Amino acid sequence: QVQLVESGGGLVQAGGSLRLSCTASGRTFSGNAMGWFRQPPGKARELVAAMSWNGGRTSYAVPGKGRFTISRDNTKNTVYLQMNSLKPEDTAVYYCAGSLKLRIVLSSDEYDYWGQGTQVTVSS
Repeated sequence: QVQLVESGGGLVQAGGSLRLSCTASGRTFSGNAMGWFRQPPGKARELVAAMSWNGGRTSYAVPGKGRFTISRDNTKNTVYLQMNSLKPEDTAVYYCAGSLKLRIVLSSDEYDYWGQGTQVTVSS
């Protein structure tokens, strides 16, 4: 059974930082694209950042550009999302996702595996 488990969420003040981790079990994702999405309260899920199988390509949605960094450690089957200069509007449930594709994947429809999500709350 394939599982993606996120951790690292929590409550932080505006301007603070968090690092989310997503560890996979049940299969290796070292050859697959990975991504982070988020769902703010009352809103649709949206892409935060995505990375190709080897980290050679990354893409960021506008809200996180310059503040968020996606990275991966294929030896640990783990992907990370470093979030700096957090804002109250970053409050959301953050989800990790894995695709069976190698190339970078931007659409949620092309992800095959999802974590259960981790709550990030940024207070003003």
